[in-house]
Amino acid sequence: MTGVCSATNVEMVLSIGADEVIDYTQEDFTKGTGRYDVILECVGNKSFSECRPMLKPEGRYVIVGGPHDVTMISIMASALKAIATSSISRQKAVMFIAKSSQPDLTFLGELISTGKVRPVIDRTCKLDGTSESLAYLEQGHARGKVVIELAG
Repeated sequence: MTGVCSATNVEMVLSIGADEVIDYTQEDFTKGTGRYDVILECVGNKSFSECRPMLKPEGRYVIVGGPHDVTMISIMASALKAIATSSISRQKAVMFIAKSSQPDLTFLGELISTGKVRPVIDRTCKLDGTSESLAYLEQGHARGKVVIELAG
C-alpha cells in the first residue's frame, strides 16, 4: 500500500500500514511509474482522468471524499463525470458511501478492540467545543479524526 501525504504526516501514514509514502509536496504520484489496483481518493484533488494512467487495466478509482472548499453540487458533478467516463473502460470509478448497520459497527468495534484497526485521532474536545472543532476541520489539515465527547 502506498500513501500520499505531506512530509508532516509520513510517520503517521507508515504507522497505520503504508508500505511506502509519497510526499505530494515533492512528487506528483500521477507522474510516477507505479500501477495500482485501487486508488482511494479521500481529498478530491486528483481526478479520475489524472489517475487513470496509474491504475492497472482493471483498477478502481474509489471516491470517498472531496475538497472542503467546494459545493456538494460540484463534488457530485465531478464524481458523476468520473463514473460516466469509466463506463466505457475496464478501469472503473465508483463512489463509496457508507451506510452503517449494527453488525458492521459491532465488527468494527471488535477490530478496534483487538488492535487490528487503529483509528487515528487528531484531537478530542468536549461538546461545548464543537464549533471550534468544526472550524479546525474546515481548514482541511486534521491529521485524523476529531472526536467530540458527549459526556465527561
